[in-house]
Amino acid sequence: MIKTIFKNGVITITALAAFAGAAQAGGFSRGEADTDILYEDGTAAFRAKTTFVAPQRGYDTVNGIEGTDGDYTNNYFIPSLAGKVRLTDNLSCAATYTQPFGASSTYGLQAQAADAATSRIGNATIEASFETHEYGLTCAANFNLETGRLWLLGGLFLQSFDYEEVSRYGTLRLKDSSELGYRLGAAYDIPDIALRAEIMYRSQIDHSGDGAFTISSAGAPILGVPAGFELPAYGAGSLPQSLELSLQSGIAPGWLAFGSIKWTDWSVLPTLNYNITGLGDLKKNFKFRDGWTVMGGIGHTFTDTVSGAISLTWDRGVGTGADIMTDTWTVGLGTAIKAGPGEFRLGGAVSYLTSGEQKFDAGGELADFNATVDGDFAYGASVSYLIKF
Repeated sequence: MIKTIFKNGVITITALAAFAGAAQAGGFSRGEADTDILYEDGTAAFRAKTTFVAPQRGYDTVNGIEGTDGDYTNNYFIPSLAGKVRLTDNLSCAATYTQPFGASSTYGLQAQAADAATSRIGNATIEASFETHEYGLTCAANFNLETGRLWLLGGLFLQSFDYEEVSRYGTLRLKDSSELGYRLGAAYDIPDIALRAEIMYRSQIDHSGDGAFTISSAGAPILGVPAGFELPAYGAGSLPQSLELSLQSGIAPGWLAFGSIKWTDWSVLPTLNYNITGLGDLKKNFKFRDGWTVMGGIGHTFTDTVSGAISLTWDRGVGTGADIMTDTWTVGLGTAIKAGPGEFRLGGAVSYLTSGEQKFDAGGELADFNATVDGDFAYGASVSYLIKF
């Protein structure tokens, strides 16, 4: 019965907790490549998954005045696709797709006014967003030991970066179509007792992109060029490396315990630096510290076709005053149901985002205005379907 839980992959549905927490904690982390599919039985396997996250974070105060704008964080989806093929008895490879990093915010009139007040030309951010796309190929070789198996994992991926910021005076767009990265890992498992320990490293990606700043009708008289005129732009920034250790083990017939700890090098992103021709060198401050994510949970097989899991995740906030990225606590629930030729996995999660603040710095090293947030909540839901043969 313990082995059944391992084969159903109950542990993987609890990854929803990390997705929900990513609404405000963990920097800009979103999805992870589904390399777990390499451990699935069979000659071939395919899994499609989507996760919906609804972060609900708004300013409690702006420059000491009670906030009136409502939430500035936007809802988003995280897609994930993975396909695995066993090439030999001891070698499998998987192609994966996901969106590993992203952010999306829309600011109200109160925040815009506070932002404009500290701008040398009265400009203010209305919307800001970026997304990344990762296309990867990861292979795993396993070796039978006297007890259990040793796995060696490695692969390459291409990551793109698209940034857009809408301000009163124009819209900035920057794009980097692809940069090469890699992941390396090792694992040990004993399938009969559902034991698996894995360590996985994902490399840092340094992005640089070209684009343009398109002048708005409000910006035309200020900048002295017609509306719709495009000024060439260039930007650069780094997205972090990470290292994750995960462990699962059967603890009784029908029961599985699991957990993980992950370090993410968010201090590699102090700023997003960019240059707009005619406007000079500019930057967006983040000043993040490194992130830590700790997760633990329990899974149980109820019947031959239904399994479930519950998890608790703590994510240390990476904000240091230039942005509001606070600690997050997430409870996730998931179930795996055998249906038709494959298996459905459904999950839900609730995250509590702790209170925090951002601080204005006249030297331009922290936030553009003072603001605080109270404790807020984020909600998530996930569905996936696995077919293997």
